Amino acid sequence: MDVCVDMKGPGLEERESSRVAGSLAAAGKRMKVMLVITGMSLGGAEKVVANLADALAAGGCEVLIVYLKAQPFQVAPHSPDVGVVCVDINSPLDFFSGYAKFRRIVRAFRPDVVHSHMFHAAMLTRLARLTTSIPNMVSTVHTAYDGGKLRALAYRATDRLTDISTNVSCEAVEIFIGKGAVREGRMVPIHNGIAVDQFQPVPHAREKVRATFGIEPDCKLYVAAGRLSPMKDYPNMFRALALLPPDMKFKLLIAGDGVLRPSLEKMVADLDLSGRVQFLGIRSDVAELMSAADVFVLSSSGEGFALVVAEAMACESVVVATDCGGVREVMGDAGFLVPRQDPAALASALRAASSLDETEAIAMGKAARRRVVNLYSFDRAVERWQQFYRNLVGGTGQGFDKRRAVG
Repeated sequence: MDVCVDMKGPGLEERESSRVAGSLAAAGKRMKVMLVITGMSLGGAEKVVANLADALAAGGCEVLIVYLKAQPFQVAPHSPDVGVVCVDINSPLDFFSGYAKFRRIVRAFRPDVVHSHMFHAAMLTRLARLTTSIPNMVSTVHTAYDGGKLRALAYRATDRLTDISTNVSCEAVEIFIGKGAVREGRMVPIHNGIAVDQFQPVPHAREKVRATFGIEPDCKLYVAAGRLSPMKDYPNMFRALALLPPDMKFKLLIAGDGVLRPSLEKMVADLDLSGRVQFLGIRSDVAELMSAADVFVLSSSGEGFALVVAEAMACESVVVATDCGGVREVMGDAGFLVPRQDPAALASALRAASSLDETEAIAMGKAARRRVVNLYSFDRAVERWQQFYRNLVGGTGQGFDKRRAVG
């Protein structure tokens, strides 16, 4: 099934969008958008929501972020015009109190659009529509691998309660439809966007990072970033590193944290990689680390849009990544793509990427950034979401050509 083709918008005539925007302005009303997400911990979906909220507020929308789980709170919008509130659903026992609180928030805010992100937020918003007036609803999934059969059944059973669902890559949409989580035509791909002004080559990063971590000039610097979670499949990366030639000098820096850290540190020690792999925890200088890297590495078994790959590409990194989720769509031919869960293939790609001479590496990095700027800049993503919301508010959402990508 071909669901990803180029288009300028989600199928509504431009004059219709102008009419809707004009009618809102004439009524003296800003569009109200409520963004609902499971939590605000450090992750790709959470960063997307915070950045989207800032951009929508800057564009004149009234924006409220509602999140379910109180802890940890690690990502926040920068704009003081964005409201943020927690409904405190931290366990199943909290559901009914959280549900009641969410209903009160919806009734007080009176959103034009409720836009959920991730599974638990999608379920809350959909069920709330049974007892609360919500004029327009979008449900966004950020991965092709959002749980097993029970979650797929939950998505399918509540599908009629949302106006439209989106996912972050064409492959993710196809997988969701294929496993019966959503009916064909009820989910469209809209790619995430990258803040290319935040993720860009950092001058002198290579010298600074190498000095900070004591990395010798002839040592290859590898960088990885992301939660220490099963889906990121760091064991695949470590097994690949163990297959590299014994005399090859390299250092891997990992920016990120998670519950798997103790077991991953033990695996590194068992593979005799302790002197070559360093866990940095959560960092605020990821763009600098990416800019300093000889190679950025992603070893995931599953991804949604692969935001971190696009961020590394925007920093002009040479990228080696596994072929999962939206990685192929994002990377194109501006990097090294390998099968997932194949340490030998990953090791081979690491050797090839490490063997590039300076001219080749610079050329690949610049091609990678051009691709991200041209296709996946955050400004473009915000324009797509604003268009999408206008379509819903204009009452033409069900007229979308749902076979086509909006990203």
